[in-house]
Amino acid sequence: MKRYVTDDIIYALATAWAQSALAVIRVSGEGCRKLLSTRFSRPKALLDADNATLVHGYLCDESGRAIDEVVAAVYTEGHGYTKEESVEFTCHGSLAVIKELLALFNRLGMRSAEGGEFTFRAFLHGRLDLTQAEAVQELVSSQSQRSRSLALGRLEGSLRSLISDLKEQLLGIVAAVEVQLDYAEDELDEFVFPRSKLVDLIKQIKDLSDTYRIGRLYRSGARIVLAGSTNAGKSSLFNLLLKQERSIVSPVRGTTRDYIEADLDVHGIPVRLYDTAGLRESDDAIESEGIRRTERLIGQADLVVYLVDSSELGHVPEEDERTLVVYNKSDLVKPPKGRMAISAQTGEGVGALLAEIAKRLAKGSVSTGDEQVVIESQRQYTLLENAAQALQRSLVLVDQDIPLDITAVELGEALQNLGELTGEVTPADILQKIFSGFCVGK
Repeated sequence: MKRYVTDDIIYALATAWAQSALAVIRVSGEGCRKLLSTRFSRPKALLDADNATLVHGYLCDESGRAIDEVVAAVYTEGHGYTKEESVEFTCHGSLAVIKELLALFNRLGMRSAEGGEFTFRAFLHGRLDLTQAEAVQELVSSQSQRSRSLALGRLEGSLRSLISDLKEQLLGIVAAVEVQLDYAEDELDEFVFPRSKLVDLIKQIKDLSDTYRIGRLYRSGARIVLAGSTNAGKSSLFNLLLKQERSIVSPVRGTTRDYIEADLDVHGIPVRLYDTAGLRESDDAIESEGIRRTERLIGQADLVVYLVDSSELGHVPEEDERTLVVYNKSDLVKPPKGRMAISAQTGEGVGALLAEIAKRLAKGSVSTGDEQVVIESQRQYTLLENAAQALQRSLVLVDQDIPLDITAVELGEALQNLGELTGEVTPADILQKIFSGFCVGK
């Protein structure tokens, strides 16, 4: 994996590689304004601009021909996204214009940025810590409003603040142990290990690591399959949830021969919803193939919503953590007491169904408040788990009255893991792996 070079000037398209009204090209690195001024129609205005100033002009080729009219956003050293001297050009979104401007920057001796290189420089210059840098990519790839909100909170520093607080608590415990080790032979008051503080700290770290599952759910989403016998109302429910006529609804049994899929947001969770062929015995080759595909989807689903026709009670499967049995046509027939019931025709009970789906997917851990800190990074989860395990081992050592110097080693390991979370002690190869997954322009 190629390592980033941080002492040259880099450039990249920061918006999508597609025709649009406007596009943004980022340039960052010491001396970039001086170099760019040689191809800017108003060189003095660009060189003399204060931080966070917009400068209107034209970017021109070597012959002086104007390539495009642009607005340059100027950032002086110590400011802007990377905290380096930088310029962001807003140009017209013609692909021909973008290609010519990128080629111009290349001829000026600048280097095309690697994926994540701007954010890497922002991290190196203290603009972001590692949790905030990861939040940039998480924000870009978020698939739902809830996922976006959680990632934005991490970008604003919610996770960094929480980890900082956890580290301060741990440092207080470590300091008490170190004083005892340094002055063990002096006349000190009898040492009482702060066990209750350690127990509370372990719980706080575990609570944070446990949010990983819900964080991944909000980011990656889930697959939900609507299953059941023919004419149970699967297609009607599918259309109702999507608020559009996607599936054909007919009183003729076996209308749905193959599955239909669509995206849906369920309480902030991105969902891939499948309407499937009705489950029954059939001699029709095409319908049988549809049923086979339905059974395959059921095996791959995160949750199966099994619809039962309340007016024609037949086979009702056992309900478990992956299967939610729902009685449809509650407007016509009263379903069994205590069971989930809806009417796909009137919409009755659908709100409760969506709430139950979200609860099932999150296994009861649905985040309801914007103030909650949730992680979705595997790296962060692993480090938090490692820290909690090291602290748990230190607690066992304390309870067994093992010498404090051995306990201090476990406490130090936990502190090391918390430091890696924010990037204070993260090895270079790990940093490279993290930032290489970013898109170019970030």
